Amino acid sequence: MTVSLLNLPNALPSEEQRLTLEGVTWQQYDAIVTLFMNQFPALRMTYLEGSLELITTSPEHERLKKIIARLIEAFAEELDLDLNGYGSATFRKEAAARELEPDECYCLGELHEVPDIALEIVLTSSGIDKLKVYKGLGVQEVWFWKNQQLSIFCLLDSKTGYKKTSTSQRLPQLDTQLLASFVGNSNQTQAVKAYRKALRK
Repeated sequence: MTVSLLNLPNALPSEEQRLTLEGVTWQQYDAIVTLFMNQFPALRMTYLEGSLELITTSPEHERLKKIIARLIEAFAEELDLDLNGYGSATFRKEAAARELEPDECYCLGELHEVPDIALEIVLTSSGIDKLKVYKGLGVQEVWFWKNQQLSIFCLLDSKTGYKKTSTSQRLPQLDTQLLASFVGNSNQTQAVKAYRKALRK
């Protein structure tokens, strides 16, 4: 494996770009993180048992991440829920050979080592099974935004893994279809205001 294979731009591209490297040791992964974390702040990495995926996110990806996060946080405020976020912090577990950076993530109550909920924006296909990574980290719920829909996967146990559910176990009051209906609004502030009004009805 040679890092020179990476031809990643300094500027954020208009489309997402992905590159998956195989046979990467944990030590090599650590070296890549050190090498690129300052030079390419828009670069996201996911590591799973020797596979390393690198992605540069698009403006549309970041827009979706931001508006959905604002709507989730507005929901928590309207229902007076104690929701605390880590943003897109990196979570890693060397013993399980897993690392990733969710687009957004939250804890119910006080912040703890691993988030309860992780949000993933899916615009292009990933070469790594994100649910397998999240399972190894112990994240209870993973929410995927894909094809204009919010899908929720809940971790049943360490053997069974995740199951797609119609509602969140951590935020059972959340109507995912209602929230999704405000994501397409280009004016984020107005979308959040309209969503708050809808929640108060």
